[in-house]
Amino acid sequence: MPYFCYIVECADGTYYTGWSTDPERRLKVHNQGKGARYTRQRGPVRLMYIEEQPDHSTALKRERQIKRYPRNKKKALIDENPINK
Repeated sequence: MPYFCYIVECADGTYYTGWSTDPERRLKVHNQGKGARYTRQRGPVRLMYIEEQPDHSTALKRERQIKRYPRNKKKALIDENPINK
């Protein structure tokens, strides 16, 4: 089963980083106000970046790594690998 790390942009322009086995489903959950507390308060969100990971452990480690990035480094990830080219 594939795992994914993702970055969404909230309505207030902030970024939220998470992981999922089904990013599209997770995006819907965030936008229904049932996702993370952070996105419930700042929705709606839109998917900006996605990165496949080989397993759960690697996805969690990558999520933590990305969460520690400053905003400009997250923006660089998004700009280097845009979802909608």
